[in-house]
Amino acid sequence: MPSIDLSKLRIDRSASDGGVRGPRRHWLRTFLLVAVVVGAVAWGWSLHGASQAVDMATVTSAWPSQNYALLNASGYVVPQRNAALSSKAQGRLEWLGVLEGSHVRANEIIARVESRDVRASLEQAVAQVNVARASLEQAEAELRDAEANFRRSTDLLARQFISPAQHDTNVARAEKARAVVASGRAAIASAEASRRVAEVAVEQTQIRAPFDGVVLTKNANVGDNITPFSSAVNSKGAVVTIADMSTLEVEADVSEASIAKITPEQPVEIQLDALPDLRMAGVVSRIVPTVDRSKATVLVKVRFVERDPRVLPDMSAKVAFLRQTVPAAERRPVTAVHPGAVVERNGRKVVFVVTDGKVQSVSVDIGSKVGDLVQVSGVNSGDRVVLNPGEKLRDGATVALLKK
Repeated sequence: MPSIDLSKLRIDRSASDGGVRGPRRHWLRTFLLVAVVVGAVAWGWSLHGASQAVDMATVTSAWPSQNYALLNASGYVVPQRNAALSSKAQGRLEWLGVLEGSHVRANEIIARVESRDVRASLEQAVAQVNVARASLEQAEAELRDAEANFRRSTDLLARQFISPAQHDTNVARAEKARAVVASGRAAIASAEASRRVAEVAVEQTQIRAPFDGVVLTKNANVGDNITPFSSAVNSKGAVVTIADMSTLEVEADVSEASIAKITPEQPVEIQLDALPDLRMAGVVSRIVPTVDRSKATVLVKVRFVERDPRVLPDMSAKVAFLRQTVPAAERRPVTAVHPGAVVERNGRKVVFVVTDGKVQSVSVDIGSKVGDLVQVSGVNSGDRVVLNPGEKLRDGATVALLKK
């Protein structure tokens, strides 16, 4: 019986182990790698992806002058000298030479009411003056002849060449001539007075500017009836209103409880709502000595020390009454922020600027206080910064405004 080789029946385990263990180890390594990546992503998202709710403040421009303010008040710009112009004569407006905003000079004719009737009266008065003067010249010629005749009569009477009766007639003629001359001179005076009356009547049809100024409003047009001393239907009173722009001032209402803090010539700072980036120096001109009962306020008038051509009547204004004049070095705005936005990181002062929902620390230099704010450099006015940032806030973190 042939022998059997039992060694061929042995199971080769080396091939079996290599075919199974190899894929398992590869799968395990892949799983661990994926777990590490997912963990890293989750950790990064926890730091940067989730929005942190924070308070925010805005970097702004502040004026150091508010450190000297005692109190603030509001009011309006008004001209100290203004006038509503009309003619004294009544009639139809036939010419108007100005518009709103026109500059006028003192004594300049700016409008005219029809004046044909009064001009005719003026021409008549001038003619009467000429007639009176001609009559006077005739009377003076008669006087010269009468006086010459009187002198001859006196000489002839002394020689007894004429009778006393004839001499008396010559004397009477001379005296009559003198009276006629005096009457002629009085007639001229009367005629000239009538002429001046007519000239005044013509002048009253012309509307002149009483001072240098600017036309604020135009209340009538050519063709309107002007009746300054009545309220007739479809008639106008004032033709234009002008103001002297060099006399602009601010009228501010101050609480009577605070009026003791204000004195004449006290320095003030004026801010106009129409020009928010402009601050102008002024002084207290006068305090009106009466109290408005309905508002419990006193009217204070402030004079401009600095002027700007953009300032117009009736602009609303805010007035800061100062305890001293602002130094020249502090007459410009500075960049300022809420003190709570400035923190210390790694030995330096920083603020966290918010841009597109993410924060970035910016180094800043701290200056003096400006009211409730603090002066800073290194950021720009209008930047949004995190208020009271926590220790865990880092660059690149996503933040959102805290809802209250």
